[in-house]
Amino acid sequence: MEAEKIYIEEDYIKLDSLLKFGGIAETGGQAKIIVQSGLVSLNGEVCTQRGKKIKNGDKVKVEDRILEVLKR
Repeated sequence: MEAEKIYIEEDYIKLDSLLKFGGIAETGGQAKIIVQSGLVSLNGEVCTQRGKKIKNGDKVKVEDRILEVLKR
């Protein structure tokens, strides 16, 4: 499965913001529910911290979608 590349200007993006930016969640509340439900994995491990800092090279997987974060 091909990862969707998400480019960021800063050093990191918080997980809940990434889910919104990547189109997986429409709202912050929806992102919170997705994360707290254990549906998100970060670099292969389940992540339940919605404020987790996602940095350059990290891969976030939700169901059949993979978002790869790259710093510009």
